Amino acid sequence: MKSEVQDRADFLAIRYAQVWEDADVLLDALNIQPGDTCVSIASAGDNALAMLARSPKKVYALDLNPAQLACLELRAAAYRALEHRDLLVLIGSRPETTIAHRRRLYQSCRELLSSEAKSFWDANDVLIDNGIGSAGKFERYFALFRKVALPLVHSRSKVEVLLKGGTLEERQLFYSKKWDSWRWRLLFNFFFSRTVMGHMGRDPSFFRYVEGSVADRILTRTRHALVELNPAENPYLHWILTGTHGYALPFALREENFAAIRSNLDRLEWRCQPLESFLQDVGPSSIDAYNLSDIFEYMSEENYHRLLEQLTKAARPGARLAYWNMLAPRSRPDSMAARIRSHPKRSLELLSQDKAFFYSAFVLEEIIPA
Repeated sequence: MKSEVQDRADFLAIRYAQVWEDADVLLDALNIQPGDTCVSIASAGDNALAMLARSPKKVYALDLNPAQLACLELRAAAYRALEHRDLLVLIGSRPETTIAHRRRLYQSCRELLSSEAKSFWDANDVLIDNGIGSAGKFERYFALFRKVALPLVHSRSKVEVLLKGGTLEERQLFYSKKWDSWRWRLLFNFFFSRTVMGHMGRDPSFFRYVEGSVADRILTRTRHALVELNPAENPYLHWILTGTHGYALPFALREENFAAIRSNLDRLEWRCQPLESFLQDVGPSSIDAYNLSDIFEYMSEENYHRLLEQLTKAARPGARLAYWNMLAPRSRPDSMAARIRSHPKRSLELLSQDKAFFYSAFVLEEIIPA
């Protein structure tokens, strides 16, 4: 059974070399318990790996793109073969290294890879040179913003001040007096427009069900990240503005989570398979937690509702579904209210904490026991 987006977008190259969704929010929402069986959209693998830190029985990581699964597989090999500090160097979280060093780290991981993943990375070894976290189309889009666009309106020293954070009052003052200029807004509205983002960052087909201004909504969320949240504690913002993660790290890359993830790697299974066909294979009452990324944005409401039916059938009572809306609103329809419970208040609370700030909504739902 195919996914709607499968025939509309390119699924051969790395689209996302990192997962741009906050695992702290995800894990809080899903409340994974030891023994749970979980499903995650793979992307580059960071959040599927983060889920292992909660000691589930199984995490199935699914993606339509073999290049995305090559990212996940190399990460899993790195957790086995490297120490924490070298994992950060391979990803690119830390800049203090050389190309030769990163290539040696890859060789340390290479023998743990499948033949398919070896072939992919051997043929694309240049993607390793700057850290595998910079290897995707979306990351190249941010690099263009950082290196070419942003310097037109803000100096390097001003970016450094922004990333130091400070008190809420200090952040509010800095944003209003130093950052939020008409040049900033003009640049933002151009660079994060539907046209530019569609062709250079995501894929034009991903905007099929989006209405209204893309840049306006993202700008509102960006202000939230720069003012209401502390930039000093935001690894996603640090990467966008500097090309590294800074002092703060995403959940899966923090040293305190490294050992737990490494010890549970045998519980991770990745598949190049549409979610729809996986749910047919796994059978009813099998899944306790779903990390669904933002996949519903790429499908019609009709197909979204059809997939919700499948997810409900495959779920155990009390199973949780977590997903993001970036630009196309998706949440369970009223017709499914007897089977899926919405958690709007908790969803809003978690969105307010979300360090991967460009999403307009976070959705937490729960399967109601029959």
